[in-house]
Amino acid sequence: MHALLVFCAISLSLGALLSNWAYWTTEQIQWTNFASWLTAGALVFTGVALVWALVERALRRNRHGAPPLLYLLGLTACCAVGLLSSLVLAKDGWAAMPAALWLSVLAVLLVTVTGGLGAVGLRRRVAP
Repeated sequence: MHALLVFCAISLSLGALLSNWAYWTTEQIQWTNFASWLTAGALVFTGVALVWALVERALRRNRHGAPPLLYLLGLTACCAVGLLSSLVLAKDGWAAMPAALWLSVLAVLLVTVTGGLGAVGLRRRVAP
C-alpha cells in the first residue's frame, strides 16, 4: 500500500511541477490553480503514507518488516515541502512564481527518492 500511495504522490507532484512551469512560460493564471490542487493532492497522499508508515513502525517495533527510518524521514520531508509549496502557491501568481517552481522541483526529487527507498524496503521485507 505504501508504494501505491507514494507513487500517486509522485505523479501528482510531477503534474504540479509541469503546471508551475506552464505558468512560468505562458502567464495563464489557471496553471497556478492546477498546481495548487495537484500539490494539495500530493500532500494528502504523502500524509496518508506517513501516518500509515508510523503506525506500521509502532506496531512492529522490534520485528523485521517495519518501514526504515530513512523512509519515514523522507516522507516527513515530502510533507514539509508540500505544505510549504501549498502556502507559497496561495499567494498571487507572480508573487509565488520563482519559489513555487523551485519547491515543485524539490518536491518531485524528494518524493521520487522516497519512493525508491520505499520500494527497496518493500523488496527486502518480501524477500525470504
